[in-house]
Amino acid sequence: MSKTVAFHTLGCKLNFSETSTLSRSLEAEGFVKKGFDEQADVYVINTCSVTDNADKECRYIVRGIQRRAPEAFVVITGCYAQLKPQEIAQIEGVDLVLGAAEKFNLARHLAELAKDHAAANGGAKICSCDIEDVAGFNSSYSQSDRTRAFLKVQDGCDYNCSFCTIPLARGHSRSDSIEGVLNNMRELAAGGTKEIVLTGINLGDFGKGYDGGKTKETTFFDLVQAMDAEEGIERIRISSIEPNLLSNEIIEFVANSRKFMPHFHIPLQSGSNEILGLMRRRYKRELYAERVATIKKLMPHCCIGVDVIVGFPGETDAHFKETFDFLHDIDISYLHVFTYSERDNTLAADMKPVVPVHVRNERNKALRNLSYQKMSYFTEQQHGATRKVLFEIVPKNGIMEGYSDNYVKVQTPYRADWANAIVDWTL
Repeated sequence: MSKTVAFHTLGCKLNFSETSTLSRSLEAEGFVKKGFDEQADVYVINTCSVTDNADKECRYIVRGIQRRAPEAFVVITGCYAQLKPQEIAQIEGVDLVLGAAEKFNLARHLAELAKDHAAANGGAKICSCDIEDVAGFNSSYSQSDRTRAFLKVQDGCDYNCSFCTIPLARGHSRSDSIEGVLNNMRELAAGGTKEIVLTGINLGDFGKGYDGGKTKETTFFDLVQAMDAEEGIERIRISSIEPNLLSNEIIEFVANSRKFMPHFHIPLQSGSNEILGLMRRRYKRELYAERVATIKKLMPHCCIGVDVIVGFPGETDAHFKETFDFLHDIDISYLHVFTYSERDNTLAADMKPVVPVHVRNERNKALRNLSYQKMSYFTEQQHGATRKVLFEIVPKNGIMEGYSDNYVKVQTPYRADWANAIVDWTL
C-alpha cells in the first residue's frame, strides 16, 4: 500500500516553491499526497525564521498532528530547522529535523528511517550542517491551480543586515543557471501555467554562486532579457528586489516588455537614513525615492509594494515620523509592515534603546492604515482603465478572482471560459 504524506508551509513564496518541489519528489517515489488536516503517514512542516514565535507555532502544529495521527512520522525542515535544530528536536512528536543542506534529500531520509527511531534513540534525528558548508542550488517551483507559479531562481544572501537571520538559515547567495530557469519555464508552460512570479532571497543578486563560485558570470538583467524572449509563458512578475539592485536598465526594460508586468515589490525597511545605517542596509532613502520616481515616470500605472520594519532598536518618534512622511509622500501602492522582533545571533539583538512592544504595535497599525489608504487611492486611479486580467481556475463560492497586469484584484461571477484566461477588463 502506498504511503501518504501531507505538507504545511510557513513563511515566504520561496518556501512555497520549495514545498511544492519536495511534494513532487515524494509523489515520484510513490507517496500519495494528502491535505494537511487529513490523516497521513508522514507530515512535513517547512518552517520560517522571519515570523514571530516560530517555536510556539511549530509546537502547536505538531500537537495537532499528534492528536490526529499519533503514529505519523513528523519532519521539520526550513529556516527555523537550520537555525535551531536542537530546540526543534526537543519538541515531543518530532522525528526528523532537516537543515538547509538536507532538505532536498527528504525522500532518501524517509526511506532510511522508521517511526520507532525516536523511541529507540530518545529523540528526533537531526540532519544538519554548518551553514557555511551549504553549496549548490536546488531548483524549485510551486503551482497555484496551474494559473500562477512561484519560480525560485536564487537562494541565500551575502548581505548582513543587522536584524536578519536569513544568511544564517540559507547560506551564501547562489543561483540557478539561465538555461535552468528557462527549462523550468518550459515545464510550467507545458503544464498550462500562464504567469510566473520570480522568487529568491536576494533576487537582484542573481548570477552569483552558480556552480559554487562567488563571481557573477551573468546578471539578473541577463535573466530578465532571456525570459522575455522565451515563448510559452505570457506573464512574469518580479516578486521582490533590493532598491540598490533594481537598475534603471531593468526598469526601462520592464516598461517596454509585453511579458514583465508593471509591478515591483521593493523593500525599504525604514524611511530614516539613520535607521537604515543601523540596519546595515546598502542604500539611502534618496536612492529609493529616485527608483520610485523613475518607475512612475515610465509606467504611471505601475503598482509598487514596499516592505517596512517598525520598532527597530533606537527608532525614536522622530525617526518613525520620517518613515511615515516619506511613505506618505512617495507614489507607492501598498505596504507590507513588519513589527521588529529580536532574533538570536543578530547585531540588532544587542542594540539599545529597545522600543517598547506597545509602541511597535502602534506604529505598525499607523502604517497599515496608511497602506489601506495608498491601495485605495491606487485602485481609484485605475478606475475606467482597460487592463488585462488573468483569472484563476478555482472559484470561491461561485466567484472567480483575478489580477490585472498591475496587480489590481478583480472579482466576478464564475465563467468557465475565463478560468486560466487573460481577459481585457475595464477597472
